[in-house]
Amino acid sequence: MVRPYSLDLRERVVRTVLSGQSCRAVADIFGVSVASVVKWSQRHRATGTAAAKPMGSRRPFILEAERAWLLARLQEEPEVTTRALARELAVRGIVVSHVAVWNILRRERQTFKQPSSRVSRIALMSRAAAPGGNAIRRRSIQPASSSLTKPGRRRTWRPSEAGRRAASASRPRCRMVIGGR
Repeated sequence: MVRPYSLDLRERVVRTVLSGQSCRAVADIFGVSVASVVKWSQRHRATGTAAAKPMGSRRPFILEAERAWLLARLQEEPEVTTRALARELAVRGIVVSHVAVWNILRRERQTFKQPSSRVSRIALMSRAAAPGGNAIRRRSIQPASSSLTKPGRRRTWRPSEAGRRAASASRPRCRMVIGGR
């Protein structure tokens, strides 16, 4: 990230704007963007200084105050989701996303197991899963209906006799032997 402009330049720009010149003219004089001149002037009017805001450092976690409640809630119900926790926090008056809940739980080394994948409802995948044991017929399982497999590419051409002759005609008739024989 680039450094902010110096406070000296900012103050000179603001003084020039306060003397009555337009923001565009001041931007041309000092070689900065018009948007910067406007923002520095607005900041000077609002706060009394055109100094840059502090850069860097980590923001504190929003849910740091709710850390004890979150951990206690996980002890009560370990299978609760981060989205459900975010809804419960919203009821308590703290509106955050499920990602914020996930971040604080990850920092506390709380992990969640992934739920197992659902069984395909498109087609039965094995004879054992069929109702009545082996009563399933081969044709009742549609070959392209599995959600777990992707059908292969279809051939768009077939080699013909004329194509084979044309391909063999383009090959050289004799081989060149390099060496001694």
